[in-house]
Amino acid sequence: MTDLSKTVVSTRIRLARNIEGYPFPSHLKDEKQAREIIRLVTSGLSRLEGFKSDQFNVYYMHSISEEEAQILKENHLISPNLIKNSRCSAAIINTDESVSVMINEEDHLREQCILKGFELEKAYDTMSRIDSRISNSMKFAYDEQLGYLTACPTNLGTGLRASVMAFLPALTINGVMPKVYRSISRLGLTVRGVYGEGSEAEGYMYQISNEVTLGVTEEEILKQVGDVVKKVAELEEAERLNLRKSSSAIDIKDNCMRAYGILTNCFKLTTSELIKLSANVKLGACLGYIDIQDVSEIDDLVVKMRPANITAAASRQLTPVERDIYRAEYVSKHLKQITEGGK
Repeated sequence: MTDLSKTVVSTRIRLARNIEGYPFPSHLKDEKQAREIIRLVTSGLSRLEGFKSDQFNVYYMHSISEEEAQILKENHLISPNLIKNSRCSAAIINTDESVSVMINEEDHLREQCILKGFELEKAYDTMSRIDSRISNSMKFAYDEQLGYLTACPTNLGTGLRASVMAFLPALTINGVMPKVYRSISRLGLTVRGVYGEGSEAEGYMYQISNEVTLGVTEEEILKQVGDVVKKVAELEEAERLNLRKSSSAIDIKDNCMRAYGILTNCFKLTTSELIKLSANVKLGACLGYIDIQDVSEIDDLVVKMRPANITAAASRQLTPVERDIYRAEYVSKHLKQITEGGK
């Protein structure tokens, strides 16, 4: 049985919705109409059963700082597009940051639930309940043949995007990812980088998600994505065994141990260095070279040590060099807490 906890990082369910009678965000007449959409959604949500103001925070993009917006982006709670539409957009996020509703992004509503690990059904159930409650307070644009009407034709139908973030170092190192890309594409799914379409696969991280939303049910989408992710995880596990047996096994272990040594001893550390080195440390843990019980702590560490999150943690503005020094000190201390080093 494949251990998904060492491959699957997180699960995201996203629903695209638009309010009947209003143009899509890119075609709204003016800022007044955009603000009316925000008012409709926020007031509608506030009347929902189970919605408590102390469990959700409303962020109006025009009134928060650039730093705050970047923190939300780094934590995958809002998209770059929402930031671009900052004069007319908002986000409603629950306190544990598992649920986010973006207003006036590409669609009037982009509802999403993000959970750690492989949790497609749980994330979908959470988002489905919230979506049903929202639809009771406002009427969504819907067509009997096309389903939910969305700004981008690729979201027509269910409007559901089911994504799983996967850590695939062995498939990448062994040059198997191009074949995986082709196989997944033939099944109507897609592979993207850490921040979605157009982004890079940093630190061996890839998003696997459905590309087809029209002509299929939500249950079919969840099953297909789940089946593909499990298969990819099996392939990754097999390639990790191949890495241990390969002629380059000594070099792989050396890279992992060197990464651990640098992260626990360097004086300054850039974001790109952290992403690359922490990926090798995580690979070392997965291969049994480094003793880390919960590899998800490495993923959390990378997010916490992105620029905007560091500034917030330090409670003051830092120069780029000061950020790098802070990052190095924090990472070194944290890694030493979760591991005793290499075997």
